[in-house]
Amino acid sequence: MRSESRKFLDKYLNNPSPTGFEASGQQIWLDYIKPYIDEYSSDVYGTTVGTINPGKDYKVVIEAHADEISWFVNYISDDGYIYVIRNGGSDALIAPSKRVNIHTDNGIVKAVFGWPAIHVRDKENDAPPSMKNIFLDCGCSSKKEVEELGIHVGSVITFEDELMMLNKRYFVGRALDNRIGGFMIAEVARRLKEKKIKLPYTLHVVNAVQEEIGLRGAEMISRRLKPDVAIVTDVTHDTQSPMYDKKREGDIACGKGPVITRGPAVQNNLFQMLVDVAKEKKIDIQRAAVSRSTGTDTDSFAYSGKGVASALISLPLKYMHTTVETVHKDDIENVIKLMYEFLVQLKAGHDFRYIR
Repeated sequence: MRSESRKFLDKYLNNPSPTGFEASGQQIWLDYIKPYIDEYSSDVYGTTVGTINPGKDYKVVIEAHADEISWFVNYISDDGYIYVIRNGGSDALIAPSKRVNIHTDNGIVKAVFGWPAIHVRDKENDAPPSMKNIFLDCGCSSKKEVEELGIHVGSVITFEDELMMLNKRYFVGRALDNRIGGFMIAEVARRLKEKKIKLPYTLHVVNAVQEEIGLRGAEMISRRLKPDVAIVTDVTHDTQSPMYDKKREGDIACGKGPVITRGPAVQNNLFQMLVDVAKEKKIDIQRAAVSRSTGTDTDSFAYSGKGVASALISLPLKYMHTTVETVHKDDIENVIKLMYEFLVQLKAGHDFRYIR
């Protein structure tokens, strides 16, 4: 990975971008891709679009989502402890002993998810962490003191953990789901520009908000852009580590390439084109199946308006929705390469319909 790309990745991944509060991360992303696009726009909730070759009748989207799971302050006790609710799919089980940032109008306030010591827990009170018993401690002894720090009901909370590498092969951190996708689509835009590729269609590079609470950003932007084709990238579960059921979750491994999903929301002819491109360019791929929805922004694009030929390219990831989400650097490169090679060979006006 080139040094400028790595600097962007570190800055973008370490920046908090919780669902509904993605603005600072979106600005970082936009500042990076500006040299590689012709124009940009954003909607009222913050989904940001970099456009290449605007004004063509045939429109293509490559998309990722920008938000990360987090928490909201929900209740402050009289003795200064803070109770939370989820913002997205946050996991109470991993919370105890984690350091967090509480985002306030006065700036970041540090806090920790407290937990009783093992010495004082017994069979009767050794309940596992849940939304009923996790709490934050910000060093205050009263509700008034907490509020004087600028913390109020509705303040958003993110984990503190930042990006690191394991064994020179794996990127590890929070929010790789799915700001790593934003990184990958930005790198596609960069390669198109640096290789002086002249696309015969309009390409929208879309970084959507609010995926973690129901694909909301993609739902809005798909109606506005009305593309003909959408390639969505997200993460999917590596199922090789302990406690995964391959018969139920599939046989997916980090380091073995992008995952191309088949399911009702994935347009079959578009799926086959991706498979053919991967084969021609000697990009190793893995396959996944879904019985109904993909659970990703693919669904919002596929069923938008008159229907959009949509497909999903996923990045294998270990330990989803934790602070140690883990991806292989070779998979990142190959997702970028597959999207790039797909776009280069796509002809304007290509009709993906089964019956014409």
